[in-house]
Amino acid sequence: MAKETTLGDLLRSQGVSRRAFLQFCTTTATMMALPAAVIPSMARALEQARRPSVIWLSFQECTGCTEALLRSHAPSIESLIFDFISLDYHHTLQAASGDAAEKAREQAMHEHAGDYLLLVDGSIPTLKGTSTIAGIDNLEMLKEGAAGAAAILAVGTCAAYGGLPKAAPNPTGARSVEELITDKPIVNIPGCPPIPLAITGVIAHYLTMGALPEVDHLKRPLAFYGENVHDRCYRRPFYDRGFFAETFDDEGARKGWCLYKLGCKAPETYNACATIKWNQGVSFPIQSGHGCIGCSEPNFWDKGGIYESVPMAQFGSGPKIAVAGAVGVVAGAGAALLARSKKHKKEAELHADE
Repeated sequence: MAKETTLGDLLRSQGVSRRAFLQFCTTTATMMALPAAVIPSMARALEQARRPSVIWLSFQECTGCTEALLRSHAPSIESLIFDFISLDYHHTLQAASGDAAEKAREQAMHEHAGDYLLLVDGSIPTLKGTSTIAGIDNLEMLKEGAAGAAAILAVGTCAAYGGLPKAAPNPTGARSVEELITDKPIVNIPGCPPIPLAITGVIAHYLTMGALPEVDHLKRPLAFYGENVHDRCYRRPFYDRGFFAETFDDEGARKGWCLYKLGCKAPETYNACATIKWNQGVSFPIQSGHGCIGCSEPNFWDKGGIYESVPMAQFGSGPKIAVAGAVGVVAGAGAALLARSKKHKKEAELHADE
């Protein structure tokens, strides 16, 4: 029987040097916040791995997530597709179309049943006949694709939470992947669109570690969504000092003051925008002069106007924000002490009854 070609064999046949290969492993480990000690074992595992089959399903979406993927640089889309994975189905990127495209999807699902990685972008309409591909309802195609998948990546806010199509009044009955598929491992990679490295980084982690990365309570990879945008923002010192831009063209805006009063949602948004940034680290929305719209959070479209910050009505100006924060700390400490006191009192009563 012929020896099955591994990823290491493929890379060597294409002239990829050992140095370049280890550089890729190092970059991946750094990007996923893994210790340097795992790099040798990561390299060994990756060399012996097979190129996994990847099926990408697009439903109610705008192609923004694919556009983001095309702009990834570590790994690049070219190396990802041609060196590390076998992208067997993707409406926008594949050469085949029509019946040939659907046959490619069916063949990939059949030949790699139980092993392929399913990527989904766009929300899924549950109102029958709202959206079809080759005459197949989106919901039916999702369930068919999920049945044989080893794991699922919900790419973009629409797939992760329902996104804009699910916004009120939700005429198509749009739902997220995890609302419809409950028996498969799922990682959400939200954003409108997501940071490119968040997409390729999770795929690279799956390839090298043989498992999905650690996630938070919303199933987002902690390596990319573990920190608050506000806490990593270079404008944070102005927020702490109460210096806010009042309009987009005033002196504060020109000096780079905090955009909180102009609707910036960074204080309640978790993403790596302020650290990884976009276009190979060139910039991100806040650096370009526009507040964060909180697109990586659930139901961001229904949380109010883009230029209206949710907490603003409660706290108002900078000094009031500082005072409210201090009061909140004191109140929180008092509540904790009261709770502990009640707990100890209850425990004493129970011991007395014994």
